[in-house]
Amino acid sequence: MFFSIIIPVYNRPDEIKELLESLLISDYNKDYEIVIVEDGSALTCSNEIDNFKDKLNISYYFKENSGPGDSRNYGMKIAKGDYFIIFDSDCIIPKQYLIEVENELKTNYVDCFGGSDSALDSFSDIQKAINFAMTSFLTTGGIRGGSEKLNKFQPRSFNMGISKKAFYASNGFGNIHPGEDPDLSIRLWKLGFKTRLFAKAFVYHKRRIDWDKFSIQVNKFGKARPILDFWYPEYSKLTFFFPTFFVLGIYFSIIFLALGYSFPIFCYLFYFLLIFITATIQNHSFKIGYLSIVAVSKQFFGYGRGFLDSYIKINFLKQKPEIAFPELFFKKTS
Repeated sequence: MFFSIIIPVYNRPDEIKELLESLLISDYNKDYEIVIVEDGSALTCSNEIDNFKDKLNISYYFKENSGPGDSRNYGMKIAKGDYFIIFDSDCIIPKQYLIEVENELKTNYVDCFGGSDSALDSFSDIQKAINFAMTSFLTTGGIRGGSEKLNKFQPRSFNMGISKKAFYASNGFGNIHPGEDPDLSIRLWKLGFKTRLFAKAFVYHKRRIDWDKFSIQVNKFGKARPILDFWYPEYSKLTFFFPTFFVLGIYFSIIFLALGYSFPIFCYLFYFLLIFITATIQNHSFKIGYLSIVAVSKQFFGYGRGFLDSYIKINFLKQKPEIAFPELFFKKTS
C-alpha cells in the first residue's frame, strides 16, 4: 500500500514547516509521498518546501482559492497513492502515526478512517484549553479525543484517510465548509463504504486561533449542522440540539434565579466546576482549568446560536442553504 499525504494550505508557511519537520522523524520506513496544495495564498510556503525537497518526497501545487475541501480533492486527483491521508496544515504528526495507520488497515481494513487530536506541552495555554473543549467527554462526548462511542464514526478532515476507490466513487469533498467531512462520511455510507476511528493514529492539532476566531469557527460549525440534517434527515440526532438547549437553559436559569429558583443555575455552576477540575487535573494547571471554562462557554454559545439561527432559516423560513449562509460555501474549481 502506497500512502499519499494530502495537505491543503492557505497563508500558513510556518505551519507547513512544523508539519514537515515532524514527518522527517517518522518511524515509517516505507516510501510515501506528500502532496501540498497551496489554496491561492498570498503568503505562500514554496520557500519552506524547497528546504525539504531533498529530504522528503514532496510535490507542490498552487491553485486559485476555492476552499480546503476542493483543495484536498485537487491533491487526491494528482496523487499517485492508493490510499490518501489528509492533514490540516496546523497539525504536528507523531513519529509512529503512519505505522499505526498501516497496522489498523492490515488488521481491519476500511476505506475511510479518522483519527483523534491531542496537545503538546509546547502549545500555549489557550491552545490547550481549546483542545480540551474540542476533545473532552464533558463537551463533545470525546469524539475528537479518541473515545468515539457512536455506531458510525464521522472522520474529521484535519486527520483522516480515504482510499482511492472511495474517493473516486464519492467525488470527494463537497463545497460546504465547515461540514465537508460529515457530508463526505454520509455519502460514503450511502455508497456502502465503512468508516472507523483509528484511536492510536492521533495528531497534535496546533490550532493557531484566538478567542474571537474560535467563536466564529464554532458558530460556523453550528450553522453547518442543520444544513447537513436537511440534506440527510435520516442521520439527524437529538444530540445535535444539545448546545442550543444548553444556551437556552442558561437564559431560563437566570430568569428562574430572578424569580427565586436557584436550582437550575446551580446545575450549570456544578457543570463548569467539573470542567475546571477535569481540565486542571488533565493539564496540571489551574490557569488552563480556568481558560477551559472560557473555551467551553464560547464553544457552546457559538455553536448553539449558530445552530439555532441555521435551524430557523432552513426549516421554518425554508431558505436555501447557499442563500442563507453564503459564507459556508466555496466555488469548486477542481
